[in-house]
Amino acid sequence: METTEANSLYDHIYAVIRQIPHGQVATYGQIAAIVGKCTARSVGFAMAAVPAGTDIPWHRVINSQGKVSDRRGGDGSIRQRHRLEDEGVHFDSQGRVDFYSVGWDGTMEQDPST
Repeated sequence: METTEANSLYDHIYAVIRQIPHGQVATYGQIAAIVGKCTARSVGFAMAAVPAGTDIPWHRVINSQGKVSDRRGGDGSIRQRHRLEDEGVHFDSQGRVDFYSVGWDGTMEQDPST
């Protein structure tokens, strides 16, 4: 994928993620399905590339098991869980969220392509 194509895709992914409400979560696959023409892995790559200090709520995207995905090095997964807990998202003893309680239904407030 060329850089401009990746940037355009990432911008679209970020626009969708900005729609996830406070205290709710979505999966990588769910975001990919909304965006279209990309995979859950592409969404993961976009999450890894989120620029520091942006308004993109990257922490609201989790895996299909309802868990925060492990990250290589650093404390990203711990920070992600803490940010979600600060928003009122609860984790069970296996580190999973209840999608029925906190799963985003995908309702878009605005067109993410704008």
